[in-house]
Amino acid sequence: MGFGDLKSAAGLRVLNDFLADRSYIEGYVPSQADIAVFEALAAPPPADLFHALRWYNHIKSYEKQKASLPGVKKALGKYGPADVEDTTGAATDSKDDDDIDLFGSDDEEESEEAKKLREERLAQYESKKSKKPAVVAKSSILLDVKPWDDETDMAKLEECVRSIQADGLVWGSSKLVPVGYGIKKLQIQCVVEDDKVGTDMLEERITAFEDYVQSMDVAAFNKI
Repeated sequence: MGFGDLKSAAGLRVLNDFLADRSYIEGYVPSQADIAVFEALAAPPPADLFHALRWYNHIKSYEKQKASLPGVKKALGKYGPADVEDTTGAATDSKDDDDIDLFGSDDEEESEEAKKLREERLAQYESKKSKKPAVVAKSSILLDVKPWDDETDMAKLEECVRSIQADGLVWGSSKLVPVGYGIKKLQIQCVVEDDKVGTDMLEERITAFEDYVQSMDVAAFNKI
């Protein structure tokens, strides 16, 4: 595991690819993992490595809070892709490292061309990120629908249940399951979008067919 030599072009490319779909080195908030990797860099990533540069500028903004960020710094080889060997600093002099202040001043001039390229890359990244389709959370639910007695028309009961239509609700297979005394319950599968359909709504709609339905229970509930 590692990024390779983060003072080399190859190592920076590995870091850039690693951050293509991540905001931080680990987890969803800045941590000591980000500081450890940040401090291993010799300079800001070039403008064409816009994922790494975006991350670099963001972490640099935590200069005053870096000591209070969560987590514990680990060896650089503990971060990054699993199939890359970490060789950061292998060929550099420690004295040179001491002279580098990555949290230093922003007074260094940035050429207009580099600045324009960086802004274009960041804009492209934000545009691409905003167009990613949102993940729709779904669940598979198995329902037990019980009739009043053995004389209840189960075909009509199922017809009533399947007549319930809603955005984000899809009915699946069903079967009749004996429960005793000649009574059978309807066991029916459905898939729902969690943000649109809940079990409370299903129970309210199903038990509204009071001529056929005595009660409804959730037999199984699984996230998809």
